[in-house]
Amino acid sequence: MVILVGNVWPALGGSILTTIYNGGPPGVLYEFIVASLFYFTVAASLAELASAMPSSAGPYLWASVTPGKSYGRAIGFFAGWWSTLAWILAAASMSAICGNNLIVQMYAFSHPSFSVQPWHVFVTYLLITWIACSIVCLFNKQKPLLNQIGIFVTVCGVLITIIICAVCPSQSGQPGHASNATVWIDWTADIGYPNGFVFVAGMLNGSYAMGTPDSTSHLAEEIPSLSNNIPKAIAMQYITSFVSGLAYLITILYAINDYDALLVSAFPIAEIYHQATNSTAGTIGLLFLLLLPTFICVIALYMTCGRALWALSRDGATPLPAVISHVNLKLDLPVNATLICCGIMTAMGCIYVGSSAAFNTFVGSFVLLSSSSYIASLLPLALRGRKGIEFSVFRLRGGLGFLLNFLACGFMLMTFVVYCFPYSRPVSAASMNYSCLIWGSLTLLVALWWTVHARREYRGISIPAAQAAHLLE
Repeated sequence: MVILVGNVWPALGGSILTTIYNGGPPGVLYEFIVASLFYFTVAASLAELASAMPSSAGPYLWASVTPGKSYGRAIGFFAGWWSTLAWILAAASMSAICGNNLIVQMYAFSHPSFSVQPWHVFVTYLLITWIACSIVCLFNKQKPLLNQIGIFVTVCGVLITIIICAVCPSQSGQPGHASNATVWIDWTADIGYPNGFVFVAGMLNGSYAMGTPDSTSHLAEEIPSLSNNIPKAIAMQYITSFVSGLAYLITILYAINDYDALLVSAFPIAEIYHQATNSTAGTIGLLFLLLLPTFICVIALYMTCGRALWALSRDGATPLPAVISHVNLKLDLPVNATLICCGIMTAMGCIYVGSSAAFNTFVGSFVLLSSSSYIASLLPLALRGRKGIEFSVFRLRGGLGFLLNFLACGFMLMTFVVYCFPYSRPVSAASMNYSCLIWGSLTLLVALWWTVHARREYRGISIPAAQAAHLLE
């Protein structure tokens, strides 16, 4: 299931709209590479914590421990909520990729006279959201089969897409591949910001695709030899994700033969596929190969965010904890928590009606919220001299631990600020970046709940005795 949640190439293809204007093809590639390198530092830092404190709670547990007893309860509370809300936004953004960036694109390409309206996108988004939620609730016991199908369509999809996009442009009658200069050198950005700022802002696509280093930890109860195997799983996830994601990006960018047409297209990935195949049927076929793993990823994300909310409610961190933490024994699933996540996603989908930048908002909000939970786990560890916990099998020894911890936190703090800026200048209401508004509003609600209730009633995360024995404080 980790492979499905951390599925990089569908996320890159479906969210290429967020970065294609930030430098063109060279920007897409280099921004992904740099973002990936920095997320390797985040992954290594979190892998160390996961080895020392393996738990499905992930950042919720780590942020409760690394700040020490004085601040751990409050920081862990906020980190748990940030992490849970991040997974909800991840599910919302992938639902948006399915609904708008793929299904609507497929229909629009086969019906040239079709004019996409905001309500079309909203209705499709809702259908994807509730179908995925229904599958999670009704077919939870078929999870192993879903995992096998997901891995199959993910691997086959990326291989078939790479082969087709690499071969078709060179066929007789086709315009041919893009030049090396177009893919690697010719920087194109006209969004009203300096090039350095454009580059950092363009890393949003890579941060979104690679920004799930804690996904393995949420399956801790299902993995043997936790302290040893979770860091290995995180390393394998990141290596395979980076290699497959980079290969996919290079291939589709070489398939571009009309960059100007790409810039005016409402559906960039569909336009790239169309230029690669010069065929409507071929375009729809490649979009379908992208749709399958993306939809399965949505299902996997529902499993993750539902369980994350359930973990919070189990410790009394949510309103109505007895209701939200209830597990349906027949379905073997926290149904109430899953349905509440779906309700939140439905409400967020209303943004589509009023803003053409709704998808960018979902992507940006996910990165801001997930980064907040990681910073809450790592920054206290570094500031306290990496003391307070007993490290396990995987440990970043000597100055390497400090270096990677501070690099990871510095990167996330820097991009946190940049990802809050408007996507382009001059700014209009319809194209405004609402990510910071969503992050601020959700954080304010969490703070309000902490003030009126949780500060007195929240008992803190339950730390198993076997893990508590490893804590030095």
